[in-house]
Amino acid sequence: TFMILGDICTRACAYCAVAHGKPVTLDLDEPRRVAAAVEKMGLKYAVITSVDRDDLEDGGAFIFAETIRLTRERVPGCRIEVLIPDFQGQEPALRTVLDAGPDVLNHNIETVPRLYGPVRPGSRYARSLELFRRASAHPTEPVTKSGMMLGLGEEADEVRATMADLRDAGVQLLTLGQ
Repeated sequence: TFMILGDICTRACAYCAVAHGKPVTLDLDEPRRVAAAVEKMGLKYAVITSVDRDDLEDGGAFIFAETIRLTRERVPGCRIEVLIPDFQGQEPALRTVLDAGPDVLNHNIETVPRLYGPVRPGSRYARSLELFRRASAHPTEPVTKSGMMLGLGEEADEVRATMADLRDAGVQLLTLGQ
């Protein structure tokens, strides 16, 4: 797994240990370095994730897309999963990533709707579901994946309802953790 777009997140999710605040730089050479690392390591599967970059007009979608493209050029057989932010609901940003052709598009829902406010400030449950609907309808047809954390105070019926919402939005794979 490679984390791109720096080490400072523009959101402050309650569960995350990544530093948050205002990022000061954007490394445009990062996609090339990630692709080189994937090649050097001989990886057959790479996951590319990031901090949230709400300070960028496209939320960092261009860097995701370039990382996918350059990795495909250097390691054509490598499968690529991207674990993306919600891009604040911006459809063009999501399309930029999807047009680059990741094999798996992952976006973690993280929790049930009732806990979204305190757990995921800056995120919206409905916005995440819409992201999956858009991804599922995209011509590249990536495998869609999400993840949920358990143990934050959710009830079993809320977990089942969230799982149903994800299924209805087109999510094909779901991981549950704690």
